[in-house]
Amino acid sequence: MPLAAGRPAEVELDLSPRQALAVAQRAAREWGGELEPAAGAGGGGRLWLPVVAGLRRGTVAGRLEVEEAPGGGSLLRFTPEQSDYHLHAPAVAVLLLAALGGLLTIAWPLYPRLLPVAPLGAVLALGGWFLVVSKLRNSGPEEFLGTVANLAAREPGGEG
Repeated sequence: MPLAAGRPAEVELDLSPRQALAVAQRAAREWGGELEPAAGAGGGGRLWLPVVAGLRRGTVAGRLEVEEAPGGGSLLRFTPEQSDYHLHAPAVAVLLLAALGGLLTIAWPLYPRLLPVAPLGAVLALGGWFLVVSKLRNSGPEEFLGTVANLAAREPGGEG
């Protein structure tokens, strides 16, 4: 489902704009995305990133701008223009099974004939936690720019 444009995310780097753009391209490749540099003198380009938001997976595309920072270095700003998310179906199926297990665990005092399957219900409910909920994570534009900053810090002439 396509979503509206999001708020910009930015990071300041102690690299020249040209070096910052090269580091952003390398980070995009490591993420499985793509950065198409803009034609012309302006720095930046069009960035496409795979993203994860809990049970949702998808892509975010937008404009990556590289500007010279006032105090030296450069400022990278990513403005999402388009995003497309879908639910991760296997995780949803496991959570539905875990919900059924939770219902079995709760229902056996009301229906004593369910007592023999109550332990199975508890295992299913805990399995949903261990297989899905405990592993939920987010990775989006802010985390991508964090990756760029980490790579820039390791660049010769970069931060730290």
